[in-house]
Amino acid sequence: MSKDQGGFIWYELMTPDISAARAFYQAVLGWSVPEAGHPPVDYREIAAPDGGMVGGMLPLSPEMLSGGAKPGWYGYICVDDVDVQLAELKEAGGTVFMDQTMPDVGRIAMVADPQGVPVYLMKPQPPAGMENAKSTAFDPGSEGHVAWNELMTPDPAAAKDWYLDRFGWTIGGAMPMGDMGDYEFLNREDQAIGAMMKVPEGRPAIWGFYWNVADIDAARIRIETAGGTIVDGPHEVPGGQFVIQALDPQGVAFGLVGARN
Repeated sequence: MSKDQGGFIWYELMTPDISAARAFYQAVLGWSVPEAGHPPVDYREIAAPDGGMVGGMLPLSPEMLSGGAKPGWYGYICVDDVDVQLAELKEAGGTVFMDQTMPDVGRIAMVADPQGVPVYLMKPQPPAGMENAKSTAFDPGSEGHVAWNELMTPDPAAAKDWYLDRFGWTIGGAMPMGDMGDYEFLNREDQAIGAMMKVPEGRPAIWGFYWNVADIDAARIRIETAGGTIVDGPHEVPGGQFVIQALDPQGVAFGLVGARN
């Protein structure tokens, strides 16, 4: 297992209205997103305020939506060998939705884990002259980057076995949540990367992502001004920061985390 295996390296928004999503997230998170993307699908990369690339936006066509594609944020996990991962995934009961290789990008597979939660697996292929480039999409200390990855799963015990075995993650403790079970913290090497818990009844099983902001109260105002909806928060979490759970104007869930100034 290489040192890159198991890291979150990219985040992707699938949206039915890419122009509206671009305007909303630029206003809320200070991102830079091009007015037009790569043909033929109009894929647009996202740059954080510090210039670091953190993800992309993919427009969902009516045909894609009718075929079962769902708007949402999706994370990419780096793997050493896509063939090995897909074989083990299928054996464990997972599903492969897409598997393709893109020049100067790498091999990408969109899958559902054995508990049915969608995620991307990727073996990157940096372009010539950038062979040693490293992703900073997950960077808890930088504004506009992901600070926390949260798995809501129907079977935490089985999900824990699968993810820890696949990617070398460890459990960094747990916070009891009453009838909801434990909120278990996930570590990669010595870094906390997120947590997992049983998905509450009536909510979808997903990977959710919290983007870092400098001021959580100012961010709340920006969400509401730009047409988003606050679902929960701001409320304090361990470590003294505050989180918001929200919906963008297209109904896609996302989270923010930051200080209260």
